[in-house]
Amino acid sequence: MSVNLSKNGPALTAAYKEVVDEKSNTNWALFTYEGNSNDIRLAEKGDGGLEELVEELNSGKVMYAFCRVQDPNSGLPKYVLINWTGEGVNDARKGMCANHVLSMANFLKGAHVTINARAEEDVEPEAIMQKVAKASGANYNFHKETTSRFQDSGPQGPVGSVYQKTNAMSEIRKTNKDNFWAQAEKEEEKRRQEERRKAEQERQQLDKERKDREAKEAALREKRDKEKASQIEQQKKYQEQLEAERKEQDKQQWEAASLISQRSVNPREMFKQRERGMTPSDSDVPPAAAAAAAAAAASPQPGRLQSPFLSEQAFKSERSSSPRRQASPSAAPARSASPVRATEEAPNTNSYVQELPDEEPAQVEDSSSCNVTADSSDRGICARALYDYQAADDTEISFDPDEIITAIEMIDEGWWRGFGPDGHFGMFPANYVELI
Repeated sequence: MSVNLSKNGPALTAAYKEVVDEKSNTNWALFTYEGNSNDIRLAEKGDGGLEELVEELNSGKVMYAFCRVQDPNSGLPKYVLINWTGEGVNDARKGMCANHVLSMANFLKGAHVTINARAEEDVEPEAIMQKVAKASGANYNFHKETTSRFQDSGPQGPVGSVYQKTNAMSEIRKTNKDNFWAQAEKEEEKRRQEERRKAEQERQQLDKERKDREAKEAALREKRDKEKASQIEQQKKYQEQLEAERKEQDKQQWEAASLISQRSVNPREMFKQRERGMTPSDSDVPPAAAAAAAAAAASPQPGRLQSPFLSEQAFKSERSSSPRRQASPSAAPARSASPVRATEEAPNTNSYVQELPDEEPAQVEDSSSCNVTADSSDRGICARALYDYQAADDTEISFDPDEIITAIEMIDEGWWRGFGPDGHFGMFPANYVELI
């Protein structure tokens, strides 16, 4: 981008005109940029000549100086343009400002000597005046009268002397400059040491935080592992307990199945046949059972099952409370009925007949004491479940341990009937309960 001289144009032009005006006391002006922009502004101006101008140069900026000096040869005013680029300016800025030198030379026109300086050694007043003297092209002064070359001018000084006049200000500036740079180097070294110390402290702090974080994560991970191991152990124990309970249930079911398999007649099938209104065939039912079926057919309570266990309990209860009851007259002919007629009438009775022992005749239960239903207030024979049992079909009942089965009918040694906890009436294995 090009340099911008229009933003502060009036101030720049006024400072330039003061320097070129021989009647003005101002003999130098210093220009620089506004921040990092390309806008030129007036930095400073004064009447102290090159010595004062050099002190205003900044090593961290790009500056342009325009100064009026007197030619040592002719005594005429000469103008010096100094393009100053400090050592602290970054390379990118140097490259950009290098393109502005020509524009500044066109603005500060009339310069007899142009100096491109980077350090204070390049702007020593003596060196600048030597360049001005060489650029004048004339070795005379209009303000001095010329003397005859034949006139004796007195003794001449030694020829070839290397003597130089000592400039106190220059020596002071050099000393101050050396002290300044020595102090700057010390401060820079101190700053670097402080930065290294802070960096080391930050690194140690980060290491400490990392170690603490890793320790916490390790402790948390170990705690989670222990909790997980404990849960796995509890799960194993629970699985082993379930497996033991399952094996025990399988063993009990196997024992019940083995007891049932030892029977010659399956009570469940006979119960199903009763529900369908059928009775076992003549070939499956022995003659004694057929006679009992005939007697049951003539009974005033059709469908009532006879059981030696139930009959025995009813006989004991009747004998303790009242004299032995006699069978009804209608039942006498039924007992004397022939086995053939009993077999023919058995399907219409819709009942199941249990074979009675030979040594003890069956007792006929009174209908008021033996007919147990779900609606009666007397629950009849009751039992408590020892194990849980799940019904195989709708002719059986299900129950859990410690539940009560009411109105039990002991239709067989291995299988009884009664009302389950849910009110359903059906069969269940007798060795799964105990009477209460």
